[in-house]
Amino acid sequence: MKNPYQWLADAINNHTWAVAGVAGAIFILALFGLSMVTMETGDDTYIDKNTPRGALLAHYKDTYGSDAIMLIYEADSVRSPDALRYIDHLQEDLRNERYVDSVSGVVDLLKQANGGTLPSSKAEIDAIIGEAPPEMVERMLPSDLMTISVITLDPGVSMSAQKQVLGNIESTIRISGPPPGLSVTVSGNPAFSKEMEGEMGGQMGILILAAMLLMVLAVLLLFSHVRYSLLPVGVVAVGLIMTFGFMGLSGISISMVVIGAFPVLIGIGIDYAIQFHARFDEEIQRGTIPEAVWATVVNLGPSVLIAMSATALGFIAMFFAPVPMVADFGMVCTIGVASCYIAALIIVPVFATVMNYRPKKEAPTSGSQEGGLSFIERYDRILGRLAYTVAKHPVPVILLVAVVAAGGYHLDQSVPISADEKTFVPDDMPALRDLEKITRTMGSTSTIPIIVIADDVLSPETLAWIDQFGIYEQEHNDKITGVASIATLIREHNGGVLPSTRGEVNDVVARIPEPTLKRYLDGNMEAVLEFSTVDMEMSVARDLVKRMQSDAAWNNPPAGVTVKITGTMEMFAAVMDDIAESRTFMTLLGFAFIIGFMILVYRRFRAISPVIPIIFIVGWNGAIMYLLGLDYTPLTAVLGSMTIGVASEYTILIMERCEEELARGMEFLDAIQIAVQKIGTAITASGMTTVFGFAALTLSTFNIISNFGIVTVITVGFSLLGAIVVMPAVLSLMYRYTGRTQAPAAIGAAE
Repeated sequence: MKNPYQWLADAINNHTWAVAGVAGAIFILALFGLSMVTMETGDDTYIDKNTPRGALLAHYKDTYGSDAIMLIYEADSVRSPDALRYIDHLQEDLRNERYVDSVSGVVDLLKQANGGTLPSSKAEIDAIIGEAPPEMVERMLPSDLMTISVITLDPGVSMSAQKQVLGNIESTIRISGPPPGLSVTVSGNPAFSKEMEGEMGGQMGILILAAMLLMVLAVLLLFSHVRYSLLPVGVVAVGLIMTFGFMGLSGISISMVVIGAFPVLIGIGIDYAIQFHARFDEEIQRGTIPEAVWATVVNLGPSVLIAMSATALGFIAMFFAPVPMVADFGMVCTIGVASCYIAALIIVPVFATVMNYRPKKEAPTSGSQEGGLSFIERYDRILGRLAYTVAKHPVPVILLVAVVAAGGYHLDQSVPISADEKTFVPDDMPALRDLEKITRTMGSTSTIPIIVIADDVLSPETLAWIDQFGIYEQEHNDKITGVASIATLIREHNGGVLPSTRGEVNDVVARIPEPTLKRYLDGNMEAVLEFSTVDMEMSVARDLVKRMQSDAAWNNPPAGVTVKITGTMEMFAAVMDDIAESRTFMTLLGFAFIIGFMILVYRRFRAISPVIPIIFIVGWNGAIMYLLGLDYTPLTAVLGSMTIGVASEYTILIMERCEEELARGMEFLDAIQIAVQKIGTAITASGMTTVFGFAALTLSTFNIISNFGIVTVITVGFSLLGAIVVMPAVLSLMYRYTGRTQAPAAIGAAE
């Protein structure tokens, strides 16, 4: 009975156009899915709502929290009556917008102090501002040149609704007719997220185009010795469209991290295309097109499938990452490598059959002289001699690379971790600069919310604890600038003291306006404290969150009271911990997957040979991260498992070809030499084109992506070094250890 590859080879040889038609139908389906791809920013890309932490954050935002949109007004004098009248009218218009909870600014302070009307002269305005609390004036009117309005949205407003509100606000401002010299800028986290999404869309197009152009250049330089040398580029383009299509059909969104997957896929996909193209070109030089199709599909197809599966397993390890966009990165890469493999397996032989493929140059005769060899042929021989030398003296090579790897694993523990979203985006992004301007003016707009759950949060005992804990944190932590809670709200409406009985509490609560009350109280069983903080780095924020968690336990809440910290700052602090834990876990899981897979496929101990060089490569990566001063981010956290996926293909292909040569009766040193000589050139060409594809990432203005590009380019270089130099040493030791220096029959995937 024919295996699937034999069946496919027969179908291509005998029913070429039928195979092309089926492939075209799949491509059209992918184009349909392409239209369904969406982009995503915000909390959902960092935290899974199905986890307790994610569910708590979603509950907090739906019940209490709300994002604020800031309007920055700048003029020669924002205190002028004309400017303030404009601000007042604009705020009134915006209060009527859907999803807007409240709008506040300096005009509200002026109207409150002037009997509900806006002062008409600058002298009156200056007098009221001079008598107002300085800290309030400093936040609302930091100078005569700038003032800020705060638009608070309803709790639980979705990202799509926030975009709608932003669009309405921007439209209202455009037609509002501000006085001459007054500018209005929309800022805040919703505006930041919207602009970041726009930047991401632009970045994706630029990166894919740059990767394709660099790949074309690399193919022309390194793969020009075959006919139709740009065919692999077309194969990758099809594979990429299929990836987008299946993403859309699967409902996977594009996030900041997922953008980095596409140049990665271009780099890996070109490898598959080049491997099939190079093998077909090799086979056609000594046979007919049907024979070349058969040899390429039947002999190389399973080998590349094993390599592709090992690559996919490295990416599948990312599925278990606690950060959703890292898991999505793994899913996209897994879909992508499978799509590129299928595209290469089908397109290369079908195209060659349709175009009646002929090689550029006939195979060299046995009498060819060294002086008449081309550059590629010379390179083949250099690789073969290097592999033979390494295989004869494997121990020094293994010891050297192992020592370097051990040092890298040690240095890797000192690489810092970053999870601050604002450090990932371009430094000159207007929305980021506007946020920084607000932070300099108003201080940090971030808060650390603590949810208190009890049978009765309005009991005098629980209220006293909430009040006491808020005071304790302010007194014992200089990073906390204030606190607002149901306790502070009740004291504010009760002459500065807390009621001593439940009945008195009920009376005070009844006097508090419902919109104000609902921001700190949900029924009788849940309340929230919101701690305002200074602006700080995320590593400092992580330490603060952990300290507050300890403080909450140390302050002994009343019996039956549960205290939980949540909020965006806590989320990013948790992401830092997740990165620290998951990067090691994903790497170990990737190794476990591949070792198990290799043993399952080959059913022998030496099947782990391709994994050994990768262990060294992962160690080298740690050293590079440390020496280049790079941080681990949600994207670079995938480096270990991605390295396993990328490098395993090269090492597996070397082992497969070596097994093929041994099966023909060749002595093991010669088999290693021939394997590296035959596969090494294709690996180098595909590896260098992969480098060119990954290099496109370094062009990104997103720091998180450009830094990832730097380390992945180096990683691919390490992977090539591991396959061409370290793998021969490993194979030599393995064959010596197992006593197998020659094989009489075909084995493994080459059967």
